[in-house]
Amino acid sequence: MDWKVFLAPYAQAVEELKVKLKGMRAQFEYESLHSPIEFVTGRVKPITSIIEKAKRKQIHFDHIEREIQDIAGLRVVCQFVDDIYSVVDMLRGRNDFDILEEKDYISQKKDSGYRSYHVIIEYPVETIHGEKKILAEIQIRTLAMNFWATNEHSLNYKYSGRIPGNIKARLKKAAEAAFQLDEEMSKIRNEIQEAQRIFKEKQEKEKHNRE
Repeated sequence: MDWKVFLAPYAQAVEELKVKLKGMRAQFEYESLHSPIEFVTGRVKPITSIIEKAKRKQIHFDHIEREIQDIAGLRVVCQFVDDIYSVVDMLRGRNDFDILEEKDYISQKKDSGYRSYHVIIEYPVETIHGEKKILAEIQIRTLAMNFWATNEHSLNYKYSGRIPGNIKARLKKAAEAAFQLDEEMSKIRNEIQEAQRIFKEKQEKEKHNRE
């Protein structure tokens, strides 16, 4: 398999989707509204990870395109849990891709404590050979969920997916603490947003005065 040729449409999809998702954030800012999107990142799954996943799930190489859904991966990070569902609603309303599946790991967390909302989409990429529809995964989570998941991912890598029991237990405890933080922040959401609005207005006023 020529991996460079195979992964090119995925790299294109990631770049295009990053622009579109960041564009959604910018539109809220233009209208001086609270953006449910804090920041957006994206990546194409490394070749070694694709091969490992195919072996682990016993996926034949001819079926990788249809059975590995996260070769193209986007992450949307939000301030509040409610923002996650706002982003999901906005994604449902778009007509530049089709949503194939949704996985709500917030209301139904994984055993590890992992929380996030996954949306699997089919995205059309324009190539020199015509349109190619590829699968991409959009993960939507809060800053606290993202902090936890990033560290859990690093530990999984270090221990090759076999994290020792005592560390697993601490991770689970940390996941609950992260979710408690999200819940507490949600209770004072209006206060936080008002404070951010005042601070932003002050910055813009100072910038205007300097100019």
